[in-house]
Amino acid sequence: MLYRFFTILTIITVILFNTQVKAQDAEFSQFYANPLYLNPALTGSAICPRAIINYRNQWPGLAKSFVTYNASFDQYINKMHGGVGVLINMDNAGEGILKTTQVSLMYAYSLQASENFYINMAVQATFLQKSLNWDLLKFGDQIDPQQGFILPTKETPPDKNSVIVPDFSTGLVFGWKGMLHGGVAVSHLTQPDIAFYSQNVNDLPMKITGHMGVNINLDKGTLGFMEDNEPRFYLAPNLLYQQQGDFHQLNAGIYIIRLPIVIGTWYRHNFENADAVIVLAGINYKNLKIGYSYDITVSKLKSNTGGSHEISLAWLFNCIEIKRRVTAINAPGF
Repeated sequence: MLYRFFTILTIITVILFNTQVKAQDAEFSQFYANPLYLNPALTGSAICPRAIINYRNQWPGLAKSFVTYNASFDQYINKMHGGVGVLINMDNAGEGILKTTQVSLMYAYSLQASENFYINMAVQATFLQKSLNWDLLKFGDQIDPQQGFILPTKETPPDKNSVIVPDFSTGLVFGWKGMLHGGVAVSHLTQPDIAFYSQNVNDLPMKITGHMGVNINLDKGTLGFMEDNEPRFYLAPNLLYQQQGDFHQLNAGIYIIRLPIVIGTWYRHNFENADAVIVLAGINYKNLKIGYSYDITVSKLKSNTGGSHEISLAWLFNCIEIKRRVTAINAPGF
């Protein structure tokens, strides 16, 4: 238990006080089960109203060091020629020591570039808050050899325990013949300063995300969905690349979908080291999607982390009539 405590303390201390380390966004393994977080241009991509809840517990072996919650709602609105959505993200690091809250509004314009080629272009505005509970931090100079953490620390508390800043992002996705889909998202365009100490500058680095996938219709032995927009049996290999500051990551995976069952696996590789193998299973039945995934840590931390657990729940509401001809971008549901 003491080892776990000091591991978490080390992580939080590095985040807070090392001026050479930049903050990074929370990460989800069920990328497409959290579409608005992945790329704001996926707002309204399902056409019908959609509500999603996500939960991630990363490295539970380190006493719940990183727990993240997400909730979103989006839909296509005919009069606006695109989708609108709201996303709420809450990240809790170190059992309440460092918290991040994001509330985002987004709009994605839908363009039919040709008969079978669709493009969504999005803008996103975010209210971002980072808060620090200084009282929960423990430092080495507080340790009494006999009685533990009872001494006052000489560390200097921050000038403020909460930082609130505006943040802006953008994104683009495309879909072609129900066969190919992909996109690019750029988050934190203005790179807001989220430092707790006034003498320091801690800009949130811009994050770039690129993703692409292919749908192989096993019902018909063809690429893409063609006129059949909801095949029962298909494969979906996908690639996803993320870059933020000095952090670079490549994810490669494949989904096997035989409705209502979805299974999949990903390999996540940070350019600096191998990270995790992801396995997932889900149910996509009528209006409901439920998914569970587990990250098998393969980095040097593998014996201590306990992996990562993630759960997603989505409900697709029945559509009202859409007068303008639009087509859903057929990305995987998880």
